[in-house]
Amino acid sequence: MQLGKKKALAARVLKVGLGRVIFVSGHEEEIKEAITRQDILDLKEAGAIQIKDKNGRKKIVKRKHRRKTGKIKKKVNVRKKNYVIITRKLRKTAKSLLRRGDIDRKKHGEIRRRIRAKKFRSKRHLNESLGEL
Repeated sequence: MQLGKKKALAARVLKVGLGRVIFVSGHEEEIKEAITRQDILDLKEAGAIQIKDKNGRKKIVKRKHRRKTGKIKKKVNVRKKNYVIITRKLRKTAKSLLRRGDIDRKKHGEIRRRIRAKKFRSKRHLNESLGEL
């Protein structure tokens, strides 16, 4: 007996997957007669239609996270981070001084070399040392 359409209807009404719907043998005629949603619900109450339990891992048991190559986060070196921040700031300042005409290209190159060598602690230190250059 073909009950594929009835199984699909039961799955839709009971809000489960097709594979979980089980028709109890001996009740095929009643299932064949069922055409409405209420008929399917009544058959479920009567025990003619049963639903399998879900398979798979239980949610209660927590899964352990494994630390693999994609999960390892490298800590950024703080000294390097500070160097990058101050260097970018000083280079921007040097560029603006060149654009305004306060320094020439030769002096700009000298300032850039000193910035790279970490001679300046801050923008204020750079501006103070401009008179010495």
